[in-house]
Amino acid sequence: MPPAPFSRETAISNRYPRLRFTRAHLKRVIATLDAHAAEFLGGVPAGELSIVFLDDLALAQLHADFLADPTTTDVITFEGEPAHGVAGEICVSVDTAQTYAKQNGHDFATELLLYVVHGWLHLAGYDDLQPAKKRIMRRAEARALKILTHHKISPGFALCR
Repeated sequence: MPPAPFSRETAISNRYPRLRFTRAHLKRVIATLDAHAAEFLGGVPAGELSIVFLDDLALAQLHADFLADPTTTDVITFEGEPAHGVAGEICVSVDTAQTYAKQNGHDFATELLLYVVHGWLHLAGYDDLQPAKKRIMRRAEARALKILTHHKISPGFALCR
């Protein structure tokens, strides 16, 4: 794994009781993305990064409270204040990843990792609200997943019963 360009504090909160993963490996995912920041608009600003795993209901509530949209979604990011040592927060719906993976024949662990990558890219400055920008973000997601695969880094996301 390439060294991270700076040491980032990564706070991880798993509020999804059935989700299992290795926290150290998830931190390596972020460190690896940070190490490749130059390939992704310079990456996420320095500072603490928070990653929270939630169910659809909790993420829909955040969506309603902060974006005036009560529907479920896959990922919501909140930009931080780098001047105060906070890079931002990535909130991920485990339910949405599970549903989408099942409906589309995708691997759950890869789908959830994609959501983490997607959130990191949003904090790095990518946008997916317009079709042209969405295509750029999709290419960046594929590049990031390829880098993680090359370095054999995976948090080992799994659901227990």
